[in-house]
Amino acid sequence: MTNLASMIDHTLLRADATQSEIAKLTEEAKKYEFASVCVNPAWVKFAAEQLNGTKVKVCTVIGFPLGASTSAVKAFEVKDAIENGATEVDMVINIGALKDKQDDVVEKDIKAVVDAAAGKALVKVIIETCLLTDEEKERACRFSVQAGADFVKTSTGFSTGGATPEDVRLMRQTVGPNVGVKASGGVRSLEDMNKMIEAGATRIGASSGVKIMEGGQSTASY
Repeated sequence: MTNLASMIDHTLLRADATQSEIAKLTEEAKKYEFASVCVNPAWVKFAAEQLNGTKVKVCTVIGFPLGASTSAVKAFEVKDAIENGATEVDMVINIGALKDKQDDVVEKDIKAVVDAAAGKALVKVIIETCLLTDEEKERACRFSVQAGADFVKTSTGFSTGGATPEDVRLMRQTVGPNVGVKASGGVRSLEDMNKMIEAGATRIGASSGVKIMEGGQSTASY
């Protein structure tokens, strides 16, 4: 089960999350040796302090959850997060630009985040699959690879739907074997997780990490 734990980003992105809840998240991450905790930028420094000396990474979100902030703002968020202790960042693409076929805008937006990370933080690109056609998903994945991202990710968990094995499979086929695929949103059980891994996921984003490791079923939305 340890190998499965090392694939999970233990996540708490609710707006009303409290410090005690973030502290609990980090303790659970240490206990199960999850890949990372994924928290909002305001909690990065605290989470990094709690996880100091452990192998658990601190992940945060950029341009979250809409992806509609400017590239300059996203880049600033990345630099601020790294200064506070983040070593992984999950950024949301400019979804409207993708739908408008402003391909250059989309790729430059991702590249701004990759450049800001400057090798100091792993970059995962959230394409928000529930809002895209298959053709748009493929384009978003290609732009992510071209911009130098480390992962593509299905969902924020804050839109109209989460990860599906079908989307994960399409993303894996598009990015090839050398880029990570993160399935997030709606992965609530070990069975769900195994389906995503079988489809090609190499990382799972879930608030249900403990339930997954215990073989239970969560009712959480993310």
